[in-house]
Amino acid sequence: MQYKNLGKSGLKVSRVSLGSWLTFGKQIENNIAEELMDLAYDKGVNFFDNAEIYARGESERVMGKILKARDWQRDSYIVSSKAFFGDGGKLPTQKGLNRKHLVEACEAALKRLQLDYLDLFFCHRPDKETPIEETVWTMHNLIQQGKILYWGTSEWSAQEIMEAHMVAKQYNLIGPSMEQPQYNMLHRHKVEVEFSQIYKTVGLGTTIWSPLASGILTGKYNDGMPESTRLSMDGLEWLKDANLVEEKLDKVRELTKFAKELGTTMPKLAIAWTLKNENVSTAILGASRKEQLAETLTVMDDLDKLNEEAMEKIEAILDNKPAHPDF
Repeated sequence: MQYKNLGKSGLKVSRVSLGSWLTFGKQIENNIAEELMDLAYDKGVNFFDNAEIYARGESERVMGKILKARDWQRDSYIVSSKAFFGDGGKLPTQKGLNRKHLVEACEAALKRLQLDYLDLFFCHRPDKETPIEETVWTMHNLIQQGKILYWGTSEWSAQEIMEAHMVAKQYNLIGPSMEQPQYNMLHRHKVEVEFSQIYKTVGLGTTIWSPLASGILTGKYNDGMPESTRLSMDGLEWLKDANLVEEKLDKVRELTKFAKELGTTMPKLAIAWTLKNENVSTAILGASRKEQLAETLTVMDDLDKLNEEAMEKIEAILDNKPAHPDF
């Protein structure tokens, strides 16, 4: 395993990490979740990603029970939670980035995960109804109280992230250290273009979600819709409609052929391509079977295969390189 600093912070994260969205407490049995976490940890993964909304809090409960049962030193792994959507409550005080919800969401996550502190705590989406000053102050206070170590954002715009940093600078507070955006071969603009300047200015770290584009980049949809996949789950029709597009599938079919030429698999090619971006701190892997994770955890062995010639070939197949603005 290789490790990289999370942005300009001193925290080193494994280049690939394990996430629990749609799997822990929902798609897979708890014993499978145990096997996945054990395998990941044994292979050097030190970051486990979670959120209050995942399985309405059950994902954190499952992960917390596993962590409690393991004899892993607390200083050997990193755990995250995210707040915004709530864990199922419908009342106005049960969601958002206001001080009340952030404090209570943090406490609830600590209880579910059975931890004394969170390493990373994300604002899961921007909140147009809460002043950014309130959110930044709250996160700063949670750090001072020792309940979280670093805070960050997820699916925020570059402008929103910079607003948070401006507030932090104005009041001498701790600003966000990381962002969790979607980034993969089929979804590139935000990470490659929109954030291009703030990597340099504030040293933004990135914990990438969906490096396999919700499974499209595994190649398993090349010949039709298989059974029991995440895109067939109730409530994820929006994900299916956005990804199961023939134009995208045609590209994945070509990439699958190229992966074989390189002596690797389509999933590993896609993840390795993501990690080749120097601004990616870690790519979050998801898995519903141990065999899936065992394969993708060997992706570090394939990074050297993506030389300049291979990257150019991939770029030609994708034909979707985002344009940078002229300054």
